[in-house]
Amino acid sequence: MFLGVNIDHIAVLREARKINDPDPLDAVSLAKRAGADQITIHLREDRRHINDYDAKRIIENSQLPVNLECATDREIIEKVVTLNPHRATIVPEKREEVTTEGGLDVVKNFDILKETTKKLQNAGIEVSLFIDPNPRAIELTKEIGAEWIELHTGLYSNIFAMLFSNLSYTKHSIKELELPRAKLKELLEKSIKEIEESTAYANTLGLKVAAGHGLNYQNVKEICKIEGIIELNIGQCIIAKSVFTGFEKAVTDMLELIK
Repeated sequence: MFLGVNIDHIAVLREARKINDPDPLDAVSLAKRAGADQITIHLREDRRHINDYDAKRIIENSQLPVNLECATDREIIEKVVTLNPHRATIVPEKREEVTTEGGLDVVKNFDILKETTKKLQNAGIEVSLFIDPNPRAIELTKEIGAEWIELHTGLYSNIFAMLFSNLSYTKHSIKELELPRAKLKELLEKSIKEIEESTAYANTLGLKVAAGHGLNYQNVKEICKIEGIIELNIGQCIIAKSVFTGFEKAVTDMLELIK
């Protein structure tokens, strides 16, 4: 299984003080040395972390393939075409959200997604759609013509956190998941099954499958067991751990869990 290391949160730390370091580009060679397979970054419309200058330098200098996450905003897509990453992963985006909260609404946005996918592919850029694990979204992704899907694992990760951590006792508790343990276990099994079935279905349609969002050192093993997922994109937990262990060690520790 391949690991894409999302380095957005290095830029988040930089932007907290509006200074020049830490520089996300410095992480690229360390990720490669640790054995990572890909660099993932998200160029958001509001440029809250990775900015145009970061993206340009990372794509031009990375010895690893770069997966650039982006919304369908036309100005952003024009920028992506110019930057020419190895892959573009199209994601939904809301300015008020802390992080991407769910997969694309492929039904509602079918036409713009198809147009955007074609534009990116005409520039020689591979395309992935970031979707929730459900059959209809997968079918429409195939119709749109993308080569990849990335399954949103946020629900699985949230259920896992409520079940196995002390999250329910903090201000970050997920209110709709404040449920009895037996119910949480049932929901966790259901979520894993949905990811398994979605992966298998996507594979039958010839789509390559990645997964990501909320995955960490505690919950990643169950996702690694799912046959057909060939790539994980993981970031925040790696950057968080690197504060204590160093970035290269944090990447290596994750690789030991997923390889």
